[in-house]
Parts: sequence; structure tokens; C-alpha cells
Amino acid sequence: MRPALKYSLLTVAGLVALLAAANWLFIRDDALEVRVAEVSRGEIRKTVLNTRAGTVDACRRARMSPASAGQIARLAVEEGEAVSQGQVLLEIWNEDMKSEIELSERNRVAEKSRAAESCTRADLAAREALRLAKLHEDKLVSEEERERAEAEAEARAASCKAANDAARAAEARVEVNRARLERTFLRAPFDGVIAEINGELGEFVTPSPVGVATLPTVDVIDNTCLYITAPIDEVDAPLVKAGQNARIVLDAFPGRFFPGVVRRVAPYVLDLEKQARTVEIEAEISEPQRYGLMPGYSADVEVIVDTRPDALRVPTEAVVEDARILVLDEGEGLIEEREVSVGLSNWEFTEITSGAGAGEKVVLSLDRAGVEAGARAVAAEN
Repeated sequence: MRPALKYSLLTVAGLVALLAAANWLFIRDDALEVRVAEVSRGEIRKTVLNTRAGTVDACRRARMSPASAGQIARLAVEEGEAVSQGQVLLEIWNEDMKSEIELSERNRVAEKSRAAESCTRADLAAREALRLAKLHEDKLVSEEERERAEAEAEARAASCKAANDAARAAEARVEVNRARLERTFLRAPFDGVIAEINGELGEFVTPSPVGVATLPTVDVIDNTCLYITAPIDEVDAPLVKAGQNARIVLDAFPGRFFPGVVRRVAPYVLDLEKQARTVEIEAEISEPQRYGLMPGYSADVEVIVDTRPDALRVPTEAVVEDARILVLDEGEGLIEEREVSVGLSNWEFTEITSGAGAGEKVVLSLDRAGVEAGARAVAAEN
């Protein structure tokens, strides 16, 4: 190739490149900068959220006071201590009742001894009556002596029975006194943790009067089972069923999600507010003792009603009403409108079942002036 021709071709190629660059710069200067996101594959969960914050509570909680009034003689536990079912938590002064038990037990022993003596005499009288009856048959004793012996035997038998009844009554009195003594003890109704103690050694405590709310002397919670009660909108209620998985968020642990399961959906609608009718649900936290959670925390519940593990998805903010999206053709620098079919959706992602393909760029700056089909645009640099 001649040098002059080669030089001319290079000049033309340079001019073409220069014109293309100038045209790109002109288009870019004239184009809108828009935020975009790539159509990609990933998990989508359809969820239902509570309308107001719920509260963490224990599945089992006992706010207890002694059954009998009295002075605290022994406080066997401290707040935060783990306890087992039946363990003594508190004891009211009860020396008088212990003395009553000792007295009734001694009386029981005495009554049993009297019963044994009476029944021995009854047995002797019965044998004597039988002996005289045989002698009467042989005409060796009179009829009067035989009848007197039989009457004595019957009287002794009745005395034996009465003595045994008295012994059983004495046994019952011992059990009654033991039951009264037991009322001076406060025992853990289940395995748990002491949440609160309202009382000190030597203080007087009384049972709560009927219908009057008073502070419990000891508050015991089962920290192996915690749940959240929260309201959901009545529109979402048909989607929620017992047994569905849930994610629980606590204000005390920002950025963390705790696994849970829906254990109950109330069978009625609450109309406490005129414009917002709700249904109460309960979600139990899985293995709460692993996280050191406590009753009283405020919490939100996100119930997972459906899941797509590998869905074609776009950010939900990219989908406008009537299931339309704006797609940026980066080669042409133009915005194109698409009608799409959507599937599962949540606040973060929406599933695209048709109308867009993986790798395409959808426009997120929908509220910017001039962002519409046919407009020139370029993707904003992140």
C-alpha cells in the first residue's frame, strides 16, 4: 500500500472515531442520569408485617405470692437465678405449725396404741364368748352367762372399731397440719428463672386480695419459651396460618433477625380503632435462651407466607402501577417502557415472570422529571 493512501485511511478512521466520540459526548450531555438496577436472580419472600409493635412475653410466667400471710423467714433465691420445678423460693415463719405437726403425730401414735389395746381386748372377748357357747352346748354354763359373754364380745368389737376410726382421724389431722405448713412455702411451679423479688428477709407479706392487683412476691418465668403478640391488618389475616415461619426483629438488637414460628392466629377481628381493624397473632421465638432474650422487649414480626428461592427479580421501586417497568438500553441510550407479569412481591423485590430478562437494566429514578419512555438517559455512576 502506498504511504499516501495509508495515511489517508488513517486520517479517515481518526475522523470517524472523533465524530463518534463527539456524538457520544453530545448525547451524554443531553441525556438524563438515572439510577439503574440489574434484573437478576435470587430469593423472594412474600411476607406479612404487623401493624403495630408487639411485645415479647414468656409462654409460662408465674407472678406468685404466699398462700398464707406472715413474716419472711427464709428467702432461698435471688433475682436472675435459675430454679427447678418444686424448688423452695421463700418460706414464711411457721414454727407454730411445725409444733402442731409434732403434736398431731404424737397423738396419732397414741391413738394407734389405744386402738391396738382395744382390739386385743375385743379379740379376747370374742374367744371367751366362743368358749362359753361350747360349754353351754354341753349344759355346763347357763344361758345367761353365754348371752353376757356374747354381749361383751360385741361391745369390745365396737370399741375396737371406734379406736381404729380415731386413729385414722389422728392420721388425717397430721395431713391437714402438713398441708397448712406447706402453704407457708413458695415453690417454683416449673423450671425457669427468677425475674423479680418483691420482699426482704423479715418483711411481712400477704396474699393478693381477690380482684386487687398487687406486686407479686416472686416472679418466675420460663425463659426456654418466649413469644410475641402483635396485630396484623385484617386484609392480611387470611394469608397467615399457624406453623408458618417468621422473622422477628427486636428494637434492642438492631439489624438482627431471630427465627420464629407462628403458633396462633386469633379467630376474631379487633375493632379498637375506627379505621384500622386487626387480627392478633402469636409467634414463638426459636431457642430464645441462645440469644439471652427477656420478656418485655418490643418486637416486630414478619411472617413468611411464600418463598421463591431462585426467582427473576427487580427492586420493587422499579415497578410502577399496571405492572410496567422502564428499561435502559445502554447501547442506544434510550429508555424503553415494558409491560411485565409479576409474581411474588415484598417491599424489597418483585418477581418478574415475563417481560424482562436477566442482565437488563431497569430504571429506579422514576420520580425524576423527564424520565419516560423514549427519553435519552445514561446510568448514573455509583
